[in-house]
Amino acid sequence: MVIRRTSVTLVLVAALVLVGCGKDAAPGDDGVGPTPAAAADLTFTVATVDGGTFSGDRLRGKPAVLWFWAPWCSTCVSEAPTVKNLAGEYADRVAVVGVAGLGEPQAMREFVTMTGIDGFPQLADTEGLLWKRWEVTAQATFVVLDSEGAVAARGHLEPDELKRRVDGLVG
Repeated sequence: MVIRRTSVTLVLVAALVLVGCGKDAAPGDDGVGPTPAAAADLTFTVATVDGGTFSGDRLRGKPAVLWFWAPWCSTCVSEAPTVKNLAGEYADRVAVVGVAGLGEPQAMREFVTMTGIDGFPQLADTEGLLWKRWEVTAQATFVVLDSEGAVAARGHLEPDELKRRVDGLVG
């Protein structure tokens, strides 16, 4: 009796494993590689560090680099020249946006002045809404979006890797 139950159990487990190995690929999907991320909802408005407003609609239709920084972050200070250069190099092809958080607006303004990153939008995400939206848990994080708004890369990216990712999106 025990042998029969064990045999039935093994057959059921094998059947479930085989069913789980089936291909559920969508049309045009070869099932290889990661599934493309869904496009982000770019419908938002947030204050800028300089007191203006920024609409997420400005990110539509071209790749974007979102740089999440904090005013007290020494790594962010060292990344600032790289991001500033990236914004200048790709000005017409890529939206580069700083997203400040984890600090007070005055400290954010001082950081922008000190690092000279006032040539591209700097958002004051004092409530952390954009940090949550893009699942950012630490400062000095990049979120690279493709032209559809889907996340192409997220995390700490060294300058060469960041440039490679952006080059891959602008062709």
